[in-house]
Amino acid sequence: MNANLEKEIVSRRTFAIISHPDAGKTTITEKLLLFGGAIRDAGTVKGKKTGKFATSDWMEIEKQRGISVTSSVMQFDYNGSRVNILDTPGHQDFSEDTYRTLMAVDSAVMVVDAAKGIEAQTLKLFKVCKMRGIPIFTFINKLDRQGKEPLELIEELEEVLGIQAYPMNWPIGMGKEFLGIYDRYNQRIEQFRTDEGQRFLPIDDNGELAIEHPMKVTSYYSQAMDDILLLNEAGNAYSEEKIRRGELTPVFFGSALTNFGVQTFLETYLQFAPTPQPRITEDEQFIDPVEHEEFSGFIFKIQANMNPAHRDRIAFVRIVSGKFERGMNMTLSRTGKSFKVTQSTQFLADDRETVDEAVAGDIIGLYDTGTYQIGDTVVGGKKTFQFEKLPQFTPELFVRVTAKNVMKSKQFHKGILQLVQEGAIQYYKTLHTEEVILGAVGQLQFEVFEHRMKNEYNVEVKMEPIGSKIARWIENEEDVKESMSSGRSMLVRDRFDNLVFLFENEFAMRWFADKNENIKLYSLL
Repeated sequence: MNANLEKEIVSRRTFAIISHPDAGKTTITEKLLLFGGAIRDAGTVKGKKTGKFATSDWMEIEKQRGISVTSSVMQFDYNGSRVNILDTPGHQDFSEDTYRTLMAVDSAVMVVDAAKGIEAQTLKLFKVCKMRGIPIFTFINKLDRQGKEPLELIEELEEVLGIQAYPMNWPIGMGKEFLGIYDRYNQRIEQFRTDEGQRFLPIDDNGELAIEHPMKVTSYYSQAMDDILLLNEAGNAYSEEKIRRGELTPVFFGSALTNFGVQTFLETYLQFAPTPQPRITEDEQFIDPVEHEEFSGFIFKIQANMNPAHRDRIAFVRIVSGKFERGMNMTLSRTGKSFKVTQSTQFLADDRETVDEAVAGDIIGLYDTGTYQIGDTVVGGKKTFQFEKLPQFTPELFVRVTAKNVMKSKQFHKGILQLVQEGAIQYYKTLHTEEVILGAVGQLQFEVFEHRMKNEYNVEVKMEPIGSKIARWIENEEDVKESMSSGRSMLVRDRFDNLVFLFENEFAMRWFADKNENIKLYSLL
């Protein structure tokens, strides 16, 4: 591989931001984009009345609700690094989309609300990162409001998440009395709400403020110095190796809304975050971003109607190795078909531009006419292979769906087909009547589906809940008889034409298994 290409790949930093809803994830994304020069004015989620919406929340329903329900991709350059941020849905109903997004990153930034600590969704997403050994960097947000004691937050991180923590900086005061942060890594104090010229204060060899300053006489400064002494003596040792393995999380304190501590976080993160990492194939080969010279990547997300005017569909590709060039020939491993890629794009939320070149670590969008599926592998060379499967969840809630206006049957089926391919909802049909049944992990997915069918496909739908079901696929379909289907164990087909039983409850599933011991059932994640 030539030295220039290797240098390009090594400059990439690709990460996802994970958190519980309302911890400030979208706000911190905005501020990072601001530093990267990608946007001039950060809209905040709070700014509904002004018509200013967060840059990373592009879908209409997200603007109405102030939540992220899709995974946005944003790219900017900073200090010699090319940064790819994947902003993930915080809402638990969209955890499947988030899980797949986490397969496409090399590290994660966990945003924690200082007042609430570790919340349910943060814990869930953290476990996925831990399972994959993804390095995690923690930003404890909202220090400008009253919150839990910093030592309590660190203890909670370690006990609830089972990870060692190393505070890179430490707050001096909190809420109305928040004075700034003691930067352990850069050996300085960063003042809150001050002129740019007085932002950083020097520290002497004893770790104390090196100049006379009003802050020195406050109890908040004394408390912070006591805490730091304790951390230095009894806290975890700093270890880059442990960070890389996901065993130690560097912790940063700050306030995204007031843009305090975010730049310090970004600059330190870029120093320690991993470069593009190898990915494993189904036959357990490691594809190294630098050593494997041929282009390869995988599709982790498909999004319909990012531009409603064009009714387009974009397949998001994480480039794993080599270099992408517009106009190159690419092979889809699943089908073995080769094609020339003439339309490709990169993103700043809904702003897109044609991309001519991209390298390992980057995320690009390929225009999709129905060719791709989530989890597909694309390669540039003649030798095809398949990256390991992306997680797919077994849905828990089900609805029967029909178009309110039977004359709109064509748009109804087209809309369902396209939205189902994005992976947030799953499609089933009954065997003879071919009624459409949708399955989802959470109720909000159905609401988003209904909203998008009406606004993007001009079809109003009627959704009849059929409650929670236990979906099980069948290993030996040839042994299944239609007579096994009943009200308590409904037999349907999924969108790939596989047979699936929808059981009413655990009892119905056990009863079926006892009566039909030869039928081998299995679930997705």
